Amino acid sequence: MTDRTLLTRTANPNLVVATLALAGVSAAFMQTILIPLQPRLPQLLNATSEGTAWVITATLVAAAISSPIAGRLGDIYGKRRIAMVLLVLQLLGAILAALSDTLPPMIIARVLQGTAAGVIPLGIAILRDVLPPRRLGSAIALVSATLGVGGALGLPISALVADNLDWHALSWIAAALTAICLVLYAVLVPANTSRTAGRLDIIGIAGLTVGLVGSLIAVSRGGEWGWGDPRTLTLLIGGIVVLCAWGVFELRTTDPLVDLRVTARGPVLLTNLASIAMGFALFASNIVFPQLLALPTTTGIGLGLSLLAAALVLAPSGLAMMAMAPVAGRIQRVHGPKPLLIAGAVVIAISYGGALLFHATLWQILIVNTLVGVGIGLGYAAMPALIMQAVPASETGAANGLNALMRSLGTSVAAAVVGAVLAQSAMTGGSNTGPTESGFMLALTLGLAAAVVCIVIAAFIPRPKIPTDGLGVKTTR
Repeated sequence: MTDRTLLTRTANPNLVVATLALAGVSAAFMQTILIPLQPRLPQLLNATSEGTAWVITATLVAAAISSPIAGRLGDIYGKRRIAMVLLVLQLLGAILAALSDTLPPMIIARVLQGTAAGVIPLGIAILRDVLPPRRLGSAIALVSATLGVGGALGLPISALVADNLDWHALSWIAAALTAICLVLYAVLVPANTSRTAGRLDIIGIAGLTVGLVGSLIAVSRGGEWGWGDPRTLTLLIGGIVVLCAWGVFELRTTDPLVDLRVTARGPVLLTNLASIAMGFALFASNIVFPQLLALPTTTGIGLGLSLLAAALVLAPSGLAMMAMAPVAGRIQRVHGPKPLLIAGAVVIAISYGGALLFHATLWQILIVNTLVGVGIGLGYAAMPALIMQAVPASETGAANGLNALMRSLGTSVAAAVVGAVLAQSAMTGGSNTGPTESGFMLALTLGLAAAVVCIVIAAFIPRPKIPTDGLGVKTTR
């Protein structure tokens, strides 16, 4: 009897999937929990606007760094164990945030909360260990969708609490949710998921961390500082140099944090490139549609909604991602993950095409944004399956973590590029209230272009040489 068969029999698949999905939702919730409060943070934390911007930036950077590192640690020391460590850090961060009234401890708290993003790729890797093949596709789709579900549901919840309770209540709610996830993990998720022999690559962790911190901060803050600002250039160039040196070291070390030779394989490389494009397409809509909904009606393009109302309009996108889980599972079992990824990107492209024509009413934005959620739900379900088809089981955690990093890179680039486009539009249009319609059209066109790039890249992803159970490919075993 194999270890996987034993795990399947001893663990309740439904409860395991529900636990992993809830943990993913809680981690994604941390990404948006303070967005409704962002304009008020300088007053609440007695700090400058530039200083409080780090409260958001710190979480995004920590989340991007955590995913590949946590994935590799999970492969070596056990995925459940590392996921529970991340949940403990998330809990500590939530409690610290709930007790904070000044900027420094709040930034530390947000870094701790951001590290929990690694539970999503770890959860996907655990699924490969504990689920029977027929359940794997839909379960991967569900856990992958939590990234969007947590964010979409987090906005209206955060706005509602912020408008009616003390702002610290948000962090106490986050702490309670995290504590529930931690208990469920301890009780329901089996401990003996697969591991691989290896040593901890301390130099690799340090190099990746320094390189990503420099690069991602430069991309995140470049629009505010200026792309020619010495801070931006120093961090960006320094980060790229460190990442290049890190890559050389990883190729020469025995037990690398990331096996770049495996990453360079056609299916893995192209899937990661497609992930960057889809991450860009996702976040472009996350920037454009909230602004269209919230801008005053006097601008001629805005709908003048409150933050809570706008969040409720955008929430169905996250629900659509979750609703796509069983559909994605069926498509994957019959046709495989590659057509699923292409289908998701096509739906996103159609959505952006529709948005270019129809964006003048609440219902048009609701429908278009929900369709984006459908496409993201299909595409995000396909990516982990494509990765796991192409890597050995011993590297599932690290490979999924790196793929999560690629998606984060896409969203970070989208935030910088689309943000710069809209900001430039507001300046050239002489508007004090926000971007012009032409600026929004250009931003939507960039989202459409990213979706088309994703389609093209996905079309060239080769089929795996070794078919894998449960991922839409027949096996000869």
